[in-house]
Amino acid sequence: MTPFIDYKVFQNLSYGLYILTSAEGEKKNGQIINTAVQVTSDPPRVSVIVNKANLTHDIILRSNIFGLSVLDAETPMTFIGLFGFRSGRDIDKLAKANFKTGFTGCPLVLDHALSVLEAELIDHVSLGTHSIFIGTVVNTEVLREGSPLTYQYYHEVLRGKSPPAAPTFDPTERPQSSRST
Repeated sequence: MTPFIDYKVFQNLSYGLYILTSAEGEKKNGQIINTAVQVTSDPPRVSVIVNKANLTHDIILRSNIFGLSVLDAETPMTFIGLFGFRSGRDIDKLAKANFKTGFTGCPLVLDHALSVLEAELIDHVSLGTHSIFIGTVVNTEVLREGSPLTYQYYHEVLRGKSPPAAPTFDPTERPQSSRST
């Protein structure tokens, strides 16, 4: 038997969609990610996975902070597209979104967000094309009640695709964009 990778298997794993942000001085950026996980409760820690080619990746490495906005299931594709298919090297994404500056100085996107958190980086692991960032959560806020946007809903209802920079990219699908966010 010859080994085979059917990328649709990975769509059966449970994911959400989040906006990951960071800031370094006046430079702020954010991007869509689908891999954010609470890894411990005491102290509260989370991990996120980011493509090394993305601007947000470099800002997190230099600033040692990141923020997450948990998106609502009703988030429109136009908003997802702003943070998921455009590069912060080309546009100021946060100029087109409502955000507040958090405790760490990190921008926290409020549009379509159910909750936000901020973390201080404690470690990162190289995965080749991506890095896992692990941070201690230092500030959180529930903004409103609602249902979080899942990756399954994004694929099945919104008909969204994974861009090549996403850890869940399916090379058998046609990508929407190849620019790094």
